[in-house]
Amino acid sequence: MAFEPFIHFMRGLQGKISSNGMGGMQGQNSHHIAFLRQLQKELNLETQMKVPLHELNVVVFDIETTGFFPDKGDEIISIGAVKVTNGNINKEDIFYSLAHCEKDLSKELVHLTGITNDQLKTAPPLSEVLVNFFNFAKNNTLIAHHANHEKSFLQNACWKLYRSPFKHRIVDTSFLYRIAEPDLRLVSLEEICEHNGIPIKDRHHALGDAKLTAELWCKYIAKVQAIGCNTLTDVYERLARL
Repeated sequence: MAFEPFIHFMRGLQGKISSNGMGGMQGQNSHHIAFLRQLQKELNLETQMKVPLHELNVVVFDIETTGFFPDKGDEIISIGAVKVTNGNINKEDIFYSLAHCEKDLSKELVHLTGITNDQLKTAPPLSEVLVNFFNFAKNNTLIAHHANHEKSFLQNACWKLYRSPFKHRIVDTSFLYRIAEPDLRLVSLEEICEHNGIPIKDRHHALGDAKLTAELWCKYIAKVQAIGCNTLTDVYERLARL
């Protein structure tokens, strides 16, 4: 089933079911689960491994969270993403959403992200946000900076909300700069962007950080291809030798 018709079908059913209280919530989640299972059938992870990096269609994304430990109750509060097609950033093809959170953020986190508690109280539920994000990403490879953070939260959320495993491949930008510049000891997104002459804009905003990471991805696919690392298969094989 195609993605867009499925989303419209699912939303129509949600409207019919939502009046049934808890039963409505269970019905809504059942359609989310059906969507994710359909999406997972469309994933072709092995094919993605063989596509030249500059031709690989990817979705570069970032999340903002209340902390670092999803298994201890920390939550996703926003997701931002941008598509990169044939090595070019599609600045208009973007995704951004806040996600509902009942817990009050600390003053420090409000200051860091610019997200307010009032905004989160009226934001859509994470179950809906993730379905919309996955519909945006479809079967494209996901890219993130220090991707373990994103992966752990998405794995936790997919299982908690849908009882479904998270099956997308996430490629960490560090894979590329470890190959291209093995002596590089920079860690933060700011440091690596500055190292590559990328202006820092909208830091600690999920979409802003996704755009910065997309700039890094484009820089480093050129660098690793220049030394003969042309596909994700090459990337993983080269990493194994480091």
